[in-house]
Amino acid sequence: MPTHAESRPAASQRPAPALTPEGDFLQFLGRRVRELRNRRGMTRKTVAHEAEVSERHLAQLEAGDGNISIVLLRRIAGALNVSLAELFTPNAQEPAEKQVIERFLERLPAHRREDVVMHLMRDFGAEGEARRRRVVLIGLRGAGKSTLGSMLGRETDIPFIELDHEIEKDTGMPLAEIFSLYGQAGFRSIERRTLKRVLSGHDRVILSVGGGVVSEKETFDYLLANCYTVWIKAQPEEHMARVIAQGDFRPIAGSDRAMEDLRHILEAREPLYRKADMYLDTAGSKVEESFAKLRKALQASFE
Repeated sequence: MPTHAESRPAASQRPAPALTPEGDFLQFLGRRVRELRNRRGMTRKTVAHEAEVSERHLAQLEAGDGNISIVLLRRIAGALNVSLAELFTPNAQEPAEKQVIERFLERLPAHRREDVVMHLMRDFGAEGEARRRRVVLIGLRGAGKSTLGSMLGRETDIPFIELDHEIEKDTGMPLAEIFSLYGQAGFRSIERRTLKRVLSGHDRVILSVGGGVVSEKETFDYLLANCYTVWIKAQPEEHMARVIAQGDFRPIAGSDRAMEDLRHILEAREPLYRKADMYLDTAGSKVEESFAKLRKALQASFE
C-alpha cells in the first residue's frame, strides 16, 4: 500500500494548470516586454531603473506572473521607447530594411538621432519638393555667398535676397546700430522675424544669410525644415582676404589675433554648418569654377 507521500506526485511532476484567457494575455505581455527589452540591448536592471519600478515587478511581468498596473506599464513602455499600444501589439514580421534602420537609430546618441530624423523629414517628407525651391546659402563672411547667390539669381531668373539687407530695411538701421541698441539676442529675434517674412512671401527664392544664423537653434531649424541649405565654405585665410578686399576692415579692427579668432569661430560652427543639405568648397577656386559646381549641384531645384 503506498504511503501518503507516494500517493501524491511531487510538485515538479504535477501538470501545469491550464491558462485562463487572462493568463494567456499576461504570458503574451511578458514575452513582448522581454523581446522589446532585448531588441534594444537593455538589461532588466536598466529598464527597471528608467521606469522607476522594482526589478522584481519587472521579472514577474516578463515571466507572465505579474498583474501589473497600467501606470507601471506606461512607465515601462516609456523606458523601452515605445507607445503603450505597442506593448499590446503582436510582433508582426517587419521588413529587414526596417529592422536595420531601427537598430541603427537605437545605437545613435540622442543628438545624432535628431539630426537623422531631420534629414529624413527634409528629404522624404511631403514638403521636400517645395523646400528645394527655396535655396539658402550659409557660411562665414567671405565664403562667396553674395557673389554666387547673385550669379545664380541672374541665370535662373529667381529672386536673390540678402537677409542682412532685408533686416536693415525692416528696422531702418544698419546692422552695427541694431547690435549696439538691441544686443545679440535682440538682433537674432529681428533676424528670425525677417527670415519668416521673406520665406512666407516667396515660393522660389535664393537667399544669403549671415554666418551666425546657425547659432540660433530655432531660426536654423526653421531654415533646415523649409529651405534647401548650401554651406559655402573656404579656408580661414580666404575668408579674411575676401572680406578685406571688399573694403570691410572690421575683421582686423582692434584685434591682433583676428585670424586665430576666425579659426575658432569656424571650428565652433562647423558641426552646425554640416547640417546643411550640401557643401560647396570654394577654397582655391575661381568664381566661375565655384558657380559651375553650384549650378550643377542645384540643377534639380530649378527644373
